[in-house]
Amino acid sequence: MDLADLYRDVIVDHNRAPRNFRKLVPADREAQGFNALCGDRLTVYARLDGERLAEVAFEGSGCAISVASASLMSERVKGLTLAEARALHRQVHALLAGDADAFDPVVLEPLGKVAALAGVREYPSRVKCATLAWHTLLAALEETTAPVSTE
Repeated sequence: MDLADLYRDVIVDHNRAPRNFRKLVPADREAQGFNALCGDRLTVYARLDGERLAEVAFEGSGCAISVASASLMSERVKGLTLAEARALHRQVHALLAGDADAFDPVVLEPLGKVAALAGVREYPSRVKCATLAWHTLLAALEETTAPVSTE
């Protein structure tokens, strides 16, 4: 299976059946994100166990890429420490922003299914859709109160 097929299949699957799509009560951290370009709106919730993300969930509405990215993000960061989640955010941002090393198998392998988001790079106008959940997660971890905007 090539990257284009993986991208399509993973996006379709996670959009049709998003994982962790719910309000998380109680949540230790929460942030809201908005993409003015296509109207995506997300709230990301996190419950901590010390410095570890015990649970991550989201709710909202958006395009297929936005919802799928939030679903992938919520699965991938569960169990990570706050520092590991921040490092993963940087890695995903580099992947989507066009870092040449991002397609190195050594870089992609730890991302798991999240690596399928690399296909978004073929559609530059959709990169903001894919990064919204990740930026919103970071805002939640940093306890930022202002809504995140990808504009």
